[in-house]
Amino acid sequence: MKMYIILINDIPDTLAPVIAAHASLACYKKFQNDHRMSTWIHGIFKKVVCITCAQEFNQLKNETDYVLLTESSLDHKEVCIAFCPREEFPKKFKFLKMWTPQNT
Repeated sequence: MKMYIILINDIPDTLAPVIAAHASLACYKKFQNDHRMSTWIHGIFKKVVCITCAQEFNQLKNETDYVLLTESSLDHKEVCIAFCPREEFPKKFKFLKMWTPQNT
């Protein structure tokens, strides 16, 4: 099982790790009574942090079982979606790009 955390691609690298951490916790809190979350949290709780453009980010909001995060320091802009852990995700998730810092 794994949790997908998807960041929008125009947030500063300095904020991405904190946003991803908040997303993981927010997702846990929202779905803590869901059997999938319970299975995930008591096993090997894998997380995948990806990045995408605004258009794909907005399309991902058509999926189910997620929490959407905004960032107050970016004028409450939507910055991240975290999906409740599950065994299988739609195929499009496999094609998302993994997040890596741009300013290395």
